[in-house]
Amino acid sequence: MVSSVPAADRFAAWAVERPGPIGTGPLTRVRRPPPEPAAGELLVRVEACGVCRTDLHLAEGDLPPHRPGAVPGHEIVGRVIATGAGCHRVARGDRVGGAWLRGTCGRCRHCRAGRENLCPQARFTGWDADGGFAELAVLPEPFVYPLPERHDPATLAPLLCAGIIGYRALRRAALPSGGRLGIYGFGGSAHLTAQVALAEGATVHVLTRSSRARELALRLGAASASGAFARPPEPLDAAILFAPVGTLVPVALEALERGGTLVVAGIHLSAVPTLDYRRHLFQERDLRSVTSNTRRDGREFLARAEEIGIRPTVERYPLDRADRALADLAADRVDGAAVLLP
Repeated sequence: MVSSVPAADRFAAWAVERPGPIGTGPLTRVRRPPPEPAAGELLVRVEACGVCRTDLHLAEGDLPPHRPGAVPGHEIVGRVIATGAGCHRVARGDRVGGAWLRGTCGRCRHCRAGRENLCPQARFTGWDADGGFAELAVLPEPFVYPLPERHDPATLAPLLCAGIIGYRALRRAALPSGGRLGIYGFGGSAHLTAQVALAEGATVHVLTRSSRARELALRLGAASASGAFARPPEPLDAAILFAPVGTLVPVALEALERGGTLVVAGIHLSAVPTLDYRRHLFQERDLRSVTSNTRRDGREFLARAEEIGIRPTVERYPLDRADRALADLAADRVDGAAVLLP
């Protein structure tokens, strides 16, 4: 192993010590000794880490903690400063990205079928292992993505979960060429997904409670932007629900054209009301979910983002304001994506 971190040093991080409403302060500042990367692992110095709604769900207890004192953060841009035994894809000094999916068994029927996101033994950054709300992070080499040097780390960070998950949701939506896409909720993931859909010739209608988000949607090229429960101006061929609001499921289903598809893109969703079969599902309307992502999704999206010149809108926070970043996310005070900068 090659390292540039003195053993006596400690690094700054935020940990979820007592999950609860964001106003109760579930995040705690901590200082920990530098971790040693095991075989197949990389130690990276974090350059930027996106703040995802999943981090908020973990902090508030919507997602049950998998380990005590977990460090959230799974949109990590970092510089390799040490490598464990057996690492051969990247070297010290390389810039890499760490995402939500950090490990699978590689042997189950789902992994063998190319659907590793459904692996029952899957492990996730910031949930099963410490993430990027920190100055240092350990990432498994097989699950990192090489990242270009010419881009600002703050604009790369949201691509690593918000972008990848949105891309998978868009593909799951089976949007026809030139189709009409509805996007419910317009935060970090949605504003990147909209850019991909627009670049591919879709008409995009955004429905969200935030007036600031509606303004951003129109600036990016959406055909319309309305309140979350409004009726879109035309029937939708497909819709993606990014807002974790179960009461929007029947609203979005009713807005679909015959044969349309609604994809729920979040890891957490509040209770869904009773659906009326004829109003919401009849005429071959489909309701689908998204579970994590595959590494293939990540590679495809990052290449597509580079090709179309995707432009993340980011709000920057110093690492010592991670609690404020989560509070702003919870209150819809973030345009696009929040990013922590150590």
